[in-house]
Amino acid sequence: KERRKIEADLFAGKLRGVVTTNALELGIDVGSLDAAVLTTYPGTIASFRQQSGRAGRTVEESLAVLVGGQDALDQYFMTHPEELFDRAPEAAVINPANPEVMADHIGCAAYELPLTPEDRVFLGEDLEERAAGLVQSERLRVRDGKLYWASRRSPAPDVGIRSAGGGPYNIVDDTTGKLLGTLDEGAAFMQAHAGAVYLHQGDTFLVEKLELTDREARVVPSRVDYYTQPKEETWIGLREIVARTRLGRFGLAHGRVEVESTVVAYQRKEIRTRQVLGYEPLDLPPRRYETQAFWIEVPDSLIDAAGVEPLDLPGTLHAAEHAAIGMLPLFAICDRWDIGGLSTPMHPEIGGAVWFIYDGYPGGAGIAPVGYDHGRRLLTATLEAIRSCPCDTGCPSCVQSPKCGNFNDPLDKAGAVRLLETGLG
Repeated sequence: KERRKIEADLFAGKLRGVVTTNALELGIDVGSLDAAVLTTYPGTIASFRQQSGRAGRTVEESLAVLVGGQDALDQYFMTHPEELFDRAPEAAVINPANPEVMADHIGCAAYELPLTPEDRVFLGEDLEERAAGLVQSERLRVRDGKLYWASRRSPAPDVGIRSAGGGPYNIVDDTTGKLLGTLDEGAAFMQAHAGAVYLHQGDTFLVEKLELTDREARVVPSRVDYYTQPKEETWIGLREIVARTRLGRFGLAHGRVEVESTVVAYQRKEIRTRQVLGYEPLDLPPRRYETQAFWIEVPDSLIDAAGVEPLDLPGTLHAAEHAAIGMLPLFAICDRWDIGGLSTPMHPEIGGAVWFIYDGYPGGAGIAPVGYDHGRRLLTATLEAIRSCPCDTGCPSCVQSPKCGNFNDPLDKAGAVRLLETGLG
């Protein structure tokens, strides 16, 4: 009700301005505004143009201002402003064959209308194979060659549309019983583990316990002068190599991988000074899932040619990985929170140094294949972003990541520049 009144007053010219999230970007008519001020790049060219276009929808002149943040993508556009106007919108990504969501799609479709072999054009040639589990669990029934939903109740309310790979975790205020919000399992382990500081609408809460069985985090209001950062250990195993090619002196490949991630600890940091106040171990189970990934293989000959010493190699790969993740949204509609990464000087299945970039969703979202297709442009933009940053050793505008599970350590900005320059030729 309050939002609708704000929209109506804005349309009627009763308000001089509104501070908002991207809630006013699409789907409503707020009339024509005189100016739009975007605080930080909104993530995609499409969103940038949509938000800027909220101003100037009549014959009157208007103003659109982009105030860049410290993120690598923001700073890329600050140094390449022409790309805001000349660059084509990013590729939309989708993975309709994702096994984590296909069963739900089949169930919902069968509830609306019995499925026939002709529906393979929409649900895949292996429709019957994918439906077998639903038939075995008696959620689907086969009759006269058609698949029928076995219940009068629609399955749609039970299908999560915000994430794949398990139900949500509820965040509950232990003092009032009020539900504050929900997180998917990966986010819950990172943000709502025992001891974590949890923020909700400007209020601070402390997580007392994360109940794995009940999928619930119990929090209490708290006034603390610190925030928490989780430490996560990740490993990647190859499942299938779909394509492989050369990219300068690098190797480039994409395929299916298994990701295993474990949140093993967290640190407390003072808000004002960012001084580390303490480090606490955690005992959380690992998360395992298959997804899509692409990876950059770094041969020993390239490492030698770039003059990267063995002790500097972990930081060099780590910095390049972070920067590449930061630049990937130039080519696919995503942000760094949709993507994960891992770099290592020696991966046993690769046989050498490599960094992986993978879809952070079970089954994959279609982001990694786009990264593979734009491999040269991605690494070129990555090199330019690092090289053009005026900092000395690395900062959030080039190689540091706000979501790094290793506290942004180690990072070697100079090594990443040499490696990319030498590898791309």
